[in-house]
Amino acid sequence: MTSVLVVGHFNVLHPGHIRLFKFARNLESKLVVAVESDQLAGTAAHIPEKLRLESVRSCSLVDEAFIFNESVPQLIERLRPAIVVKGREFEKRFNPEAAVIEGYGGRLLFSSGEMQFSSADLIQQEVAGQTNLPIAMPTSYMVRHDTSVERLSTLVESFSKLRVLTVGDLIVDEYITCEPLGMSQEDPTLVVSPIDKKRFVGGAGIVASHARGLGAESTLLSVTGTDATREFCVTELQRLGVRNHLLEDHERPTTLKERYRSHGKTLLRVSYLQQAAIALPLQRELIERASKALRHCDLLIFSDFNYGVLTQAVVDELISIARTNKVRVAADSQSSSQLGDVARFKGVDLLLPTEREARVSTQNREDGLVVLAEQLRVKSNAKHILLKLSADGVMVHSPNSNSEGWITDQVEALNKSPKDVAGAGDSMLVASALSLVAGGSIWDAACLGSIAAAVQVSRVGNFHLNASEIKTVLGHH
Repeated sequence: MTSVLVVGHFNVLHPGHIRLFKFARNLESKLVVAVESDQLAGTAAHIPEKLRLESVRSCSLVDEAFIFNESVPQLIERLRPAIVVKGREFEKRFNPEAAVIEGYGGRLLFSSGEMQFSSADLIQQEVAGQTNLPIAMPTSYMVRHDTSVERLSTLVESFSKLRVLTVGDLIVDEYITCEPLGMSQEDPTLVVSPIDKKRFVGGAGIVASHARGLGAESTLLSVTGTDATREFCVTELQRLGVRNHLLEDHERPTTLKERYRSHGKTLLRVSYLQQAAIALPLQRELIERASKALRHCDLLIFSDFNYGVLTQAVVDELISIARTNKVRVAADSQSSSQLGDVARFKGVDLLLPTEREARVSTQNREDGLVVLAEQLRVKSNAKHILLKLSADGVMVHSPNSNSEGWITDQVEALNKSPKDVAGAGDSMLVASALSLVAGGSIWDAACLGSIAAAVQVSRVGNFHLNASEIKTVLGHH
């Protein structure tokens, strides 16, 4: 296999680098990227070498990447790649490696893919932009419910003592970054060119990953196909430290959702999935495995996308087993059609529907939010309801501890400049549920859940939460 080599600092992997990599990758069958060591780069290295290397390796165009600590001519003499690619700005400069490349019969090419900015520019912009964090705290809400940053920090610290079982639909989210080329001349169709793609574990998988990232011992129980997407899930979950029991169903694919994006906007979504209920033998095996795990858990989370894993029989049986073992239960169910019903999770400790899901469940399209939440509470017999209101934050509907009846309040959205809203609900689900199990009130839980959602929407891609991110937000207030 012949190779093409690209060398650089790569402080921040920006679109110019992606274009350079794409140009290089199309020249030969293998793209090798050499990242200068901290010692070699000197003051040009604004980011530690391990992080720079990890960033380069995350690009799907790159076949191999490593740190080097020798002169570029020495490196090229040792590797002898068929082609070396540099940015167009080096074409009219002296290139000391040219003689070495010519000596063994290789080629030195220059790409016009570089953008008109550098990694250093991006870093300076990022640092300059951190003066005011985009995540605000709900100060008046916290005063009303007698909570504090110190109390919330203590709850986050205690997450590491908890054990969580997540059961539900496993999904892989794939983000395909595209460069727009224009409109087709034959028909009014947008034409794009994919330049990079990244895959993330989503659905019940990201819920379990959030729990692990926040410090809890986390186990995932789900059903997949027998395909390459499943293998990605197994490898990624192991990397994230999530214990997993993925039952195989030969009749369905592992759910894959593709998002084609350009300039921060999603152009198209394509989903590969099966919505039929899993077979009875798989249901029985799922219940058996969950029953064993729930003997040693503090929290059961249902992550339901109505793709067939959580049949009503499975849901009812697992809730019953959880109650027997005194395990708290939280549930989130996305209604993909008018037939979805989040209220089917009867008697759970925490229910997190969107307004639309609550209206579908109650068949109420007219009444206000308080009436809606109360109707859903009566129908589901849930102890607490967090009604997700998208850009308006979340409404809390909970028993009044001081008297009979229920009390309602709202936490506004804490991030006013979201980059990608996908995954906000999963983040809120996990952080809120862990807070309740750790001894927090529903008001503490809604606050921490809102902070977690604000962190999640501040980046593109379904990355798992980390306790340090929540602590950083709390530490700045």
